[in-house]
Amino acid sequence: MFDGSLTMSFQALNCPAHVVGSLKHRTHLRTRCPNLCFLAKSSSSILLQTEEHDNLLDPKNLGSSSFPFGSQTTAPLLSQANTVGIIGGMSAVSTLRFLKKLVQRSANDGEESLPFVVCSDPVLNKELSSLERSSFPYLNSRSPLSPLDQTAIVKNLRQKRDFLEGAGARCIVMPCHISHSWYGEISDESGVPFLHVGECVAKELKEANLKPVGTGSSVRIGVLGSEAILNAGFYQEKLQDQGFEVVLPDKATMEHTIIPAIEALNRKDMEGAGNLLRIALQVLLVRAVNTVILASDDMQNLLPRDDPLLKKCIDPLEALARSTIQWAQSPGNIEQKS
Repeated sequence: MFDGSLTMSFQALNCPAHVVGSLKHRTHLRTRCPNLCFLAKSSSSILLQTEEHDNLLDPKNLGSSSFPFGSQTTAPLLSQANTVGIIGGMSAVSTLRFLKKLVQRSANDGEESLPFVVCSDPVLNKELSSLERSSFPYLNSRSPLSPLDQTAIVKNLRQKRDFLEGAGARCIVMPCHISHSWYGEISDESGVPFLHVGECVAKELKEANLKPVGTGSSVRIGVLGSEAILNAGFYQEKLQDQGFEVVLPDKATMEHTIIPAIEALNRKDMEGAGNLLRIALQVLLVRAVNTVILASDDMQNLLPRDDPLLKKCIDPLEALARSTIQWAQSPGNIEQKS
């Protein structure tokens, strides 16, 4: 899946995972285990390991910048002014997909990509996945989920923000749709820029100078995702701030296409899920939308890359990656790079 993109050497450890690195372009990455900690082989890479009560680092492998998780750092792990901190998504695989976008787009002519630090926590991933799944009552009818403490999730995300800032991150991103439900609470008190995926995609659409489809006077943007993401409303808010009219799936579309598509995904019926996604996209497109924001990592991979319907869609995490690179390559940050 990641052939031709980047290289990491893997060492199986207990997770949560924390990756520090600056990776080189045009190499390979393969893993079958979602619960790995990764050592990125580069001059500024360090392998970090943690369990709830264990030390984070092996002192034999580290220099003067070592520190235990949760403690104050005497020196950041990375000192470059354009270091990016990444709070992982709903799975290690989705986080790696974002890293692939970041590395491929930031590396030029074989040079190293921008420096970054990643937190990927399988416990948090499971909680976020369960929360999104709980928004589909039909999916939970056979296996009800216990209520999740969203306060604990926010606290966890804040701790990861603090860790990344302490490790030297000068900008934070979250390549996870549902985590943006608490963006305000997580970014509050952050000491560095904290990019919002909705703002990134809305800004790009505004700069595209789209024209209304048909006879309407407004540019209409569709948003397709889980009920939890749609109910959070952050995509709608950021799009409306830029003057767009937002079109969401109606109840019938959610019940007869989106929810069955998720069920098909859970059964590993990729063809069935893809066919249902096509129907949902067509229903939105006939409502005179210019494009559809596909706010689901799983659904992004259901259709072939050359599918005409997929070409009508936007991957918000692509916009987040582009905005992250734009920040990292801005003149002020480049001039301060060490």
